Amino acid sequence: MPPATASAEAAPVAVTAVAAASQPVAGFVNVSGTLTAEDEADVAAEVSGRIVATPVERGARVASGDALVQIVATEADAQATEARANAAQIEARLGLGNGAAFDVERVPEVANARAAFDLARLDFERAEMLQRRQLLSQADFDQRAAQKAASERQYDTARNSAAQQYQSLIAARARVALAQKALADTVVRAPFAGVVGERFVSVGDYVNRGTRVASVLRIDPLRVQLTVTEQDVAAVAVGRSVTFNVDAYPGQSFTGQVRYISPAVVADTRALTVEAVVPNQNGRLKPGFFATARIEKNERTPRLLVPASAIRTVSGTARVFVVDGDRARERVVTTGQTVGDQIEVATGLTDGERVVTTSLNQIIDGVRVVAR
Repeated sequence: MPPATASAEAAPVAVTAVAAASQPVAGFVNVSGTLTAEDEADVAAEVSGRIVATPVERGARVASGDALVQIVATEADAQATEARANAAQIEARLGLGNGAAFDVERVPEVANARAAFDLARLDFERAEMLQRRQLLSQADFDQRAAQKAASERQYDTARNSAAQQYQSLIAARARVALAQKALADTVVRAPFAGVVGERFVSVGDYVNRGTRVASVLRIDPLRVQLTVTEQDVAAVAVGRSVTFNVDAYPGQSFTGQVRYISPAVVADTRALTVEAVVPNQNGRLKPGFFATARIEKNERTPRLLVPASAIRTVSGTARVFVVDGDRARERVVTTGQTVGDQIEVATGLTDGERVVTTSLNQIIDGVRVVAR
């Protein structure tokens, strides 16, 4: 028998092919930076005293005004009570019950002095009439005149005294406000909604005015501080979109918006600091994370794009299979930025060439294919 012939060529592989297309794409500036809190405050005690309660721990979420530390309030409470009592005593003396406004003529002492003065004035007017008719002696007339002058001086004195007491009341009310503030300050509260970064005191510690008791961080939104090289400064502007990744969440991207650009380049690094705002409602991102970011440029330039599924990377080298008639030809390419589900091909491919996007693990260079 004749020797066996070579086996027939393998059947073609059915694949899907897509034409590489040039599209206008916004460029990006690749930068790196660090996530920081939107605000960070070291909260201090406003009054001296011993700590009696610490209702929060590190990492606890707090709303604006939530208690961070409680300082003993016994002395402050007593001082507030004394201040209120002193103010109430002066108010009663001035007849200012039920929140009435101050009117010097309604002060009891002034009203009594005014009544006595009015009576003396009327008595003097009657004495004047009687003297003109020669029905009253000069001595009695002089007595009525002296009584009128004395009652008028007493009335003026009462008015002046009431005015002084009212000024004392203003001072007493100011002391009430200070005492009440001191009492309120025995509870150290969060200045804004956020997360407790650190608590520096414990129950039993004695603190003075100005002693740090806790730190609070606002983490929604966060800031990402980025360093932009001098040659890329012109491509960055307020309002531009920023896309970044962090090592804690591989494969996930986060977005922000440029809010601040430093007015000057740092001389020793020839770089510019750019700050973007990043929403963080679920709190997944943490201050201190290192970020690898891209800032979108304003201009759009034509770039050759292929589906990401068309790229196969072997030993760090990107490759595609181009449909050439009924054959698949392997090409080594250089890739650029990712645009959605497409990847830029910088070299190794021309506009309009069809690349295989399916069954890449079933084909090799030169294999027969049926493209659809």
